[in-house]
Amino acid sequence: MRKSYGSHIRSYVAWGCLAAFAFSGSAWAQRGRGEGQGNSEDGQGNSQGNNSCAGLPSYSDLKSALDTATKAETSGLNNQMWGTVVDRDGVVCAVAFSGTDRGAQWPGSRAIAAQKANTANAFSLDSASNSNGSGQANGLALSTANLYSAVQPGGSLFGLQFSNPVDTGAAYKGPSILYGTGNDPMVGTKIGGVNVFGGGLALYATGKKIIGAVGVSGDTSCSDHYIAWRVRANLGLDHLLGVGGVSGDANHPDNIVFDITANPNGGTGISAGGYGHPHCPNDTPTSTLPPVKP
Repeated sequence: MRKSYGSHIRSYVAWGCLAAFAFSGSAWAQRGRGEGQGNSEDGQGNSQGNNSCAGLPSYSDLKSALDTATKAETSGLNNQMWGTVVDRDGVVCAVAFSGTDRGAQWPGSRAIAAQKANTANAFSLDSASNSNGSGQANGLALSTANLYSAVQPGGSLFGLQFSNPVDTGAAYKGPSILYGTGNDPMVGTKIGGVNVFGGGLALYATGKKIIGAVGVSGDTSCSDHYIAWRVRANLGLDHLLGVGGVSGDANHPDNIVFDITANPNGGTGISAGGYGHPHCPNDTPTSTLPPVKP
């Protein structure tokens, strides 16, 4: 997140970039794939002309789903939560919080929720990925919880968490008073970031088509996952029965996996399947989470 000769040059460059952006945005709009251009005036947080957020939850949809899910899930620390929805391009479409105001949750969890949404979207697929003998015939849904063990030292994805840095300018842009509202300044931007503990899930519409992701943060990473799961179900964007996953449970394909045992050599525990996540304080059984829909 000076007045000098250099500043004038930067101004010219900025105007040139702005003009190029406007041109490219127009071209994308003609293709029906325009990215967010900023906040709308309707207070819903959906950027005007942002076709990629079409069909995704609005601010009010996310707020309602998050409030309901947070109330239903009392595991972990039983905290209030932040939630974020991104589209398939990683553009933030909505940001919301549960609780009475934006100070009722951990402030740091706003950016983390967005990071989780970006991660789940970035590393999940649907069947459209399959062509010419490559890709995933049934798609592959990976939650952020599924990435924990693979990114540990010696894991198959070690270093992944450093591969897509957060755009701090987008994450911390003000005014802060708009955080978690329909006009959150993060809306319409690409937040970036890779998060590797529970709370991020891809969103699958009817037909098992991936359209983006939701990220939730504010409690233990396990509770974040449980609440994100309930948020996705409340939004009706959990149509992934038959989509590939790593949990071993077709009814919960991208569910958190608790298969980590102590490492006899010390250090990070060992996940039997390679996609395990540590237990958290005051866990609840994952069997209480609703199954995904066809």
